[in-house]
Amino acid sequence: MKKKKVLLTGVTGFLGSHTAIQLLNKGYEVTGTLRDMKRADEIGEVIAKSTSNIANLNFAKADLMDQKVWHDLTKEKDYVLHIASPFPRELPKHEDELIVPAMNGTLNILKASAKANVKRVVLTSSSGAIVYGREKSKRNGVYNENDWTDVSNKKDSTPYFRSKTIAEQAAWEFIRNNGNGLELTTICPGAILGPVLEKDFGTSANIVIKTMDGSSPALPNLGFDMVDVRSVADLHIKAMESTEAAGERFIGSAGFLTFKEVAAILREKYPDKKIPKTSLPNFAVRLFSNIDKTLKPILIDLGVERKVDNSKAKKILNWQPIPNQEAVLACAQSVVNLGLV
Repeated sequence: MKKKKVLLTGVTGFLGSHTAIQLLNKGYEVTGTLRDMKRADEIGEVIAKSTSNIANLNFAKADLMDQKVWHDLTKEKDYVLHIASPFPRELPKHEDELIVPAMNGTLNILKASAKANVKRVVLTSSSGAIVYGREKSKRNGVYNENDWTDVSNKKDSTPYFRSKTIAEQAAWEFIRNNGNGLELTTICPGAILGPVLEKDFGTSANIVIKTMDGSSPALPNLGFDMVDVRSVADLHIKAMESTEAAGERFIGSAGFLTFKEVAAILREKYPDKKIPKTSLPNFAVRLFSNIDKTLKPILIDLGVERKVDNSKAKKILNWQPIPNQEAVLACAQSVVNLGLV
């Protein structure tokens, strides 16, 4: 049987590398895109530690804004997993720095995929495209795949979440108007934890790192829906393979965890580490964010509980996410092993 070919964007990223490993282990032929070919050998070595099928992986240099390269790369591919997206650790000077490449990159890939007769594109969106842009009185609650972030409400959204929302909405609009039979499925994960494979890690792992490295004297009153990276990779592949997934959005979450709950899980496993116990008042977090700019994007979540319902992925795709406690501990173990903490 001929191996199915998958184009995977953002192979060097936290989610991208884990997804590549699972695709290779399932026997797919994978082309992983990256912005800088200097990273190819390094990421190849990282991925090779977790699969015996490394010979089925090749790399291609690609920029999201380069239309021509996607026409070349989508040729003869069965599926495209579009995972790459600009994710800043701090707020950008202008939101278009994020929104323009996220939206145009997605459209470039969809146009090329439609022309190349790719069967399906699976797009990584975010729960951030679902739960934000609300009036103050309506922020707490449980959201599902029918909900969308209101990007016109800038008080209750960040440039990153607006970029994910706008890119996903543009993708659905493209499929409706110019899809040419191309199928689209989108995945909306929460904060992604789990084992970090190398020192270039996903931003969400900072939740664990900052709790363990002694840099946080107290914990902000924050919580997010969280999920293990291995479960998100699995969800992408299930969404790619399942006939029922065409035209659907799926939330990827294993449940809501507060920073206090994350700290409690870590304290039990690492009693010798200085893991904070006390809560930091909201005003202090706001004040502190002027010094530590990585806190700015999370201020809109202070004291708010926006939860998501993951039942659709479980029901339609039989998805079973790894429990959050395991995701937190796997993340912690990996950052300790890598010397990040």
